[in-house]
Amino acid sequence: MTQSSIDGFSTASQMLQALRQRQLSAVELLALHQRRIERYNPQLNAIILTCLEQAREAAEAADAARARGADAALLRLPITLKESINVKGLPTTAGIPALAQTRADFDAAATQRMQTAGAVLMGKTNVPPMLADWQSDNDVFGRTNNPWDHTRTPGGSTGGGAAALAAGLTPLETGSDIGGSIRVPAAFCGLYGHRPSDSALPRSGQLPFPPVPNPLGIMGVQGPLARSAADLDLALHVLAGPEGGEEVAWRLAFPPPRYEHLSAYRVAVLPPIDWVPVDTEIVAAQEELVSRLDRAGAHVQMIQPELFGDLRAHHMLYVSLISAVTGARSPAAERQRLVELSRQYDDGFAEARRQGWLASVGDYFTWYGQRERYRAAYRAFFREWDVLLAPITLIPAFPHLKLAWPREAKDFEHTIMVNGAAVAYDLQLVYPGIATLSGQPATAFLLGLTRAGLPIGLQAIGPYLEDRTPIHFAALLEREYGGFRRPPGYDD
Repeated sequence: MTQSSIDGFSTASQMLQALRQRQLSAVELLALHQRRIERYNPQLNAIILTCLEQAREAAEAADAARARGADAALLRLPITLKESINVKGLPTTAGIPALAQTRADFDAAATQRMQTAGAVLMGKTNVPPMLADWQSDNDVFGRTNNPWDHTRTPGGSTGGGAAALAAGLTPLETGSDIGGSIRVPAAFCGLYGHRPSDSALPRSGQLPFPPVPNPLGIMGVQGPLARSAADLDLALHVLAGPEGGEEVAWRLAFPPPRYEHLSAYRVAVLPPIDWVPVDTEIVAAQEELVSRLDRAGAHVQMIQPELFGDLRAHHMLYVSLISAVTGARSPAAERQRLVELSRQYDDGFAEARRQGWLASVGDYFTWYGQRERYRAAYRAFFREWDVLLAPITLIPAFPHLKLAWPREAKDFEHTIMVNGAAVAYDLQLVYPGIATLSGQPATAFLLGLTRAGLPIGLQAIGPYLEDRTPIHFAALLEREYGGFRRPPGYDD
């Protein structure tokens, strides 16, 4: 072997290049990550179960295969998966004590595709109960801490994966997102995360869904998190493709990014939502980025799709649908949670309060039809624009909160502090929903650090099934203005 410069913070692409050039072996790369897991995971509790013995066997087999000239997209790259994604024989509990003894009896499509591409599974990462929080804390595996500040959340629901990536314990993570569960942890931990277009990747194989597709299970997607935008593109091509049964005829071929240079991009900036406050440092960072893009020659304008208005109706529709989609996996009290969202902010939500939970199957199809109007508005919008720039979080990573499961009445009264004022905790759903409701692809990216040293992230929302456009836009920003930074205290 030649001398390798690979360390725990190298990108997945750099690690793969080193493997191909035989600068190190798959066994050596796995050992590097194992040392870091043993050193740093106890203080983070990000990787909540490991399968390192099996991983070493796979790495040894990979080195032997590579010596025979074999190749694969991920070349036995060590990876982690979100705990809720099924791996045959391993626990899939979603953080629920009643499911603590369960073992998956099949591999999710995401698991199959990563392993078919040569990835070596090292372990699974922590989540909140039933994936329903922006923290990763449960009564089965405990709490995950943010590498940038152990008193704060790494986000959720893919919080364990984000913490592991930021600390250099894994080079690539597969998570899921319906309420910002990829993008929020990416922003809180200073990473890149991509919420794919609704139909680009299989959505089955994650608890509580069965191993068969569910075409009415809209908005919830699986996708990658990484330390670079290029790694998102790499993982996307491994994971993307039709659900089981559709592959006999369907093929997915993402078009290339719309442009190669920032100066060519038409960048829309979402106008501020007056009823949803955003931290002043996030706002300032976005304004600085807009100025930089303008100086780089990009066409930048504050504008949004038609129908958006002040986004109250959009948000209420999103809340209604997410309640219906997730209701099957939630106790009755939890099903009510999202329908009640934000009503203290506007009397316009009073009707939802009166109606309560889903009244009929007909309501769902009515909402589904209303969703299609927003999808049509996005199609028209992206004929004139290439990306829509918006916040993904209201604040940087916030201090740990203890929420009960199932959610109790007092939990609905929790608040977070935004610019010195208390804001309803669940109002954090608004910005994730701007992409999620219509199934748009959206890439979260690092923009900088706050004065207190916490990551600031934004999201670039792109045209449906043109996932490579927002990813490439984030890659161009990374190249021009900098990307991932190592959290203090995690260097070897």
